[in-house]
Amino acid sequence: MRAPLLPTLTALATLAAVMPAAAAPPAAAAAAAAAASPAAARTAFTAEDLVRLRRLSDPQVSPDGRWVAFTLRETDMEANRGRTDVWLLELGAKAPLARRLTQNGAADSNPRWAPDSRSLYFLSTRSGSSQVWRMPLAGGEAQQVTDYPVDVGTLKVSPRGDRLALTLEVFPECADLKCTADRFEARKRDKSSGRSYDQLFVRHWDTWADGTLSTLFTATLDADGKAIAPVNVSGKVRGHVPSKPTGGDEEYEFSPDGARLVFSARLADRTEPWSTNFDLYEVPADGSAAPRNLTDDNDAWDTQPVFLANGDLAYLAMTRPGFEADRFQVRLRDARSGATRALTADWDRSVARLGVSADRRRLLATTDDVGQVALYSIDPANGRTTRIVGDGQVAEYSAAPGGAVVIAWASLAAPPDLYVANANVPGTAPRRLTALNAGILDQRAMSPFEQYEFRGWNDETVRGYVMKPYGWQPGRRYPIAFLIHGGPQVSFQNQWSWRWNAQAFAGRGYAVVFVDFHGSPGYGQAFTDSISQDWGGKPFVDLQKGLEAAVAKYDWLDGERACSLGASYGGYMQNWIAGHWPDRFKCIVNHAGIFDTRTMYYTTEELWFTEWENGGPYYVKPELHEKFNPSASVTKWKTPMLVTHGQLDYRVPYTQGIGTFTALQRQGVESRLLVFPDENHWVLKPANSLQWHDEVFRWLDAHLKR
Repeated sequence: MRAPLLPTLTALATLAAVMPAAAAPPAAAAAAAAAASPAAARTAFTAEDLVRLRRLSDPQVSPDGRWVAFTLRETDMEANRGRTDVWLLELGAKAPLARRLTQNGAADSNPRWAPDSRSLYFLSTRSGSSQVWRMPLAGGEAQQVTDYPVDVGTLKVSPRGDRLALTLEVFPECADLKCTADRFEARKRDKSSGRSYDQLFVRHWDTWADGTLSTLFTATLDADGKAIAPVNVSGKVRGHVPSKPTGGDEEYEFSPDGARLVFSARLADRTEPWSTNFDLYEVPADGSAAPRNLTDDNDAWDTQPVFLANGDLAYLAMTRPGFEADRFQVRLRDARSGATRALTADWDRSVARLGVSADRRRLLATTDDVGQVALYSIDPANGRTTRIVGDGQVAEYSAAPGGAVVIAWASLAAPPDLYVANANVPGTAPRRLTALNAGILDQRAMSPFEQYEFRGWNDETVRGYVMKPYGWQPGRRYPIAFLIHGGPQVSFQNQWSWRWNAQAFAGRGYAVVFVDFHGSPGYGQAFTDSISQDWGGKPFVDLQKGLEAAVAKYDWLDGERACSLGASYGGYMQNWIAGHWPDRFKCIVNHAGIFDTRTMYYTTEELWFTEWENGGPYYVKPELHEKFNPSASVTKWKTPMLVTHGQLDYRVPYTQGIGTFTALQRQGVESRLLVFPDENHWVLKPANSLQWHDEVFRWLDAHLKR
């Protein structure tokens, strides 16, 4: 099923005018505000605003449907970090008002409800390490539930309420947590600093391997609500639970009776860096038996287990080993026979997050969908999909009784806020519950945007977005920030970004253009597949045609004043553009971009990615790795380039950025290098984000506003 194109700006403004303000979708509300408010009444959205905005995540509806808890991150500029607290909102109130449930200088996050809805468990560092705490809703202080010598990473509460599932990073050889803590203490006392390894991964994302594994434990609760010594339930499967670097508690689940757990894990053996073979394992919640592999017949990725009311197990599964961007289909495992079947084999979408309705009779799923991030329900009997929310970005969701779904909804016009959608009446506009950033956004003119389409590679339909700059006036033409997404199998779509935010560029006075070139998800798996082994081919043609189509369609775009920007694969494409489209742009911004495909293969960590994208290991298929190697065309480089990189980036090691800068400097091409010694593949710290934006905007201003 295909989502409709985003409504035009006029239609959005009209829609917002006839809807109650509390019910208006973010895109509609922003478009209406921009159209209705005089330019002088609202100022431009800035990078400082972006950094200071509150960030909502992890909504959790209570089992009785009365409350929704969520995590809210607020920026502490003085401490140069984000601080998180747990907030609460009463869903049934006539005028729901979010209130802070925890307030502590430490980090409070990951709220999870007790089955009786009377108390809320959460993670907090207030004791000096990350532990589980519990807050009674009737009043009183939070009570510490765990007091372990290692940090708790994630948690879930058993449906019976008598047990917690939690993950801890421990040495697999250790019989108890004290052993792990003692080993770390011994390392602190050791004056030598060398690390030795017998297999990959030696480092992953931004962390060197230390010999520990994130491991699933369960802990029963005593009469006082305290957790007793935990039982290791996943340890006999030597793998990380949840997966590294960004997995969470969606990768394990209690059975409805609380007697069993199902978790996803990949073996952490010598093949781990080139394997995507995650399997689902079932284990008794009390750890009385070893885990049993449920998906051993599939050598690709199996994850996100959820149980239906009848005990059937639904989960996500890929079919092609070694391909991380394969389509995630929903599979169903019969509780009685153990037989499995593909539920969504005919649905040409890849599910991002799988869940269940409150009564566990329907499945819920988010997916990229023609430039949106949509929420669907799935009938487990026949796999029929029904779109509940189609426009904007359903970032996260949590089911409530009666068919309601609380969603964190965002768009290119606004960051996530809470809304409630009705799964029983799909397609109706969600009702707004929060306006957590009204203090800033009510004073800003958020720029309107529009989706457009054009004929890309092989005359196939490709889509992109354009966004007007702050202060747009008819008859004027504006310089272009041409943003190119990374991944490469991700999408620049109708969603809010905390790192490459189109509104921040528009607020600076730039028109913004970005294209979902071949390889982007949400347009069918064949479209996503088409980029593999063709990095400089079809996507490059789409980018060329997409920019020219936008300039031809929108007369306010100044095609003579354009700068190309991107990160990761988008950074790779900046290097490719420099050698193969050298006369098009006035400047380039390249963050964490691949410079040389040979050294990239031998220094990155997740080898499955570069092997799939280039047809195999470099030493087996050097010709494919070299076919689209940017370093081979450096003699054609002449476009001024700003290069930025994080020193803790082990996905695209910072030496790739150094190589890019060296090639530019040695040939006398105008260039500048910005390196962050304390950042990984992303620039996350508030002060560093502001510095990055300042450097980027000054680079654009110098080359496009002369």
